Amino acid sequence: MASNKEYIAIPSILKIEQGAIKQIGQYLKEAGLTRVVILFGNGLVDMFGKDVMVSLLDSDVVVLQYQELDTVAIEDITKLAFSLPNTTQAVIGLGGGKVIDAAKYCGYLLKIPFISVPTSSSSDGFSSSSASLIVEGRRKSVPARMPYGILVDTDVIKSAPRKFLFSGIGDMVSKITALYDWQFEQAHGYAKVNDFAMMIAKKAVNSFVRTPFETIDDRLFLKELLDSLAMSGIANEIAGSSAPTSGSEHLISHALDKMAECPQLHGIQVGVATYIMAKVQDHRYQRVDTILTETGFWDYVETLELSAQDYEKAVELAPTIKPFRHTYLHEEAYRKLAKEVIYTDERCKRIFHLS
Repeated sequence: MASNKEYIAIPSILKIEQGAIKQIGQYLKEAGLTRVVILFGNGLVDMFGKDVMVSLLDSDVVVLQYQELDTVAIEDITKLAFSLPNTTQAVIGLGGGKVIDAAKYCGYLLKIPFISVPTSSSSDGFSSSSASLIVEGRRKSVPARMPYGILVDTDVIKSAPRKFLFSGIGDMVSKITALYDWQFEQAHGYAKVNDFAMMIAKKAVNSFVRTPFETIDDRLFLKELLDSLAMSGIANEIAGSSAPTSGSEHLISHALDKMAECPQLHGIQVGVATYIMAKVQDHRYQRVDTILTETGFWDYVETLELSAQDYEKAVELAPTIKPFRHTYLHEEAYRKLAKEVIYTDERCKRIFHLS
């Protein structure tokens, strides 16, 4: 009998709900994780420490060590990981992208469960199996593991600065262009699409963009955004790469991170680049524009004084970010078209304040 040698990791704990932080002890105890280390983002011990500690104490979960962390230098994280008590059963990362990535990498190095507790919805990083760390002075994506547990408190997400919500919206809508890039790569013989990963990612983004809402603070909208971001991480795990959720629009954002004087939040840059690439691909750009308009994303972006020249340079630099990929931007004709969109499209003229 043939055996299935493939193994796909999915979170054993997945709670996206109101008040989740106050239930963290119960969820960990039910999973048999009773000796933990907690890494908090900067300033978050004061904000959430009491609720977390009380919940853990009430459930007889022992906190072996806790601290705030504000570094993603790989050497700092490696040193921290191997200094943790050897009885640690799980590492909890509570905060934004930095501390989530740091805790994720600690768990990966020690081969113990990582529990992801994001305090903002700025990207799908809280559910991914890679970590963005500083390696030799540059931000780099390094291998890690899918979180063992994902706990998202929608009340906490709602209380975060609005820009993080807009960032999450931009990152989520980007799956539209990323998936089209993946199909483009397969059509040109550069990749093999995993149909199941494609289905998961497509269902995630379609469910999100079709969610009815009056404001982006609606509980249903927040839950749908976070569910969809979590599903995106699982699609990547199935595919064994970030291809289902990261295409040419992400390459533009990564290029901006390298060369722009003042890079914006990842999801903000990705959202803008998604619209540009949707126009280049001639694929669902009206849907992208509608969701970014109705959520207030565009209104926020117009306050940022983004540089058309920066985006033009990022388009040219994009293929060098991942030379092994073959997205639309890896072909010169489409890079030229993307630059034309930046300067001639009416929406882009408003974004970049071009007369």
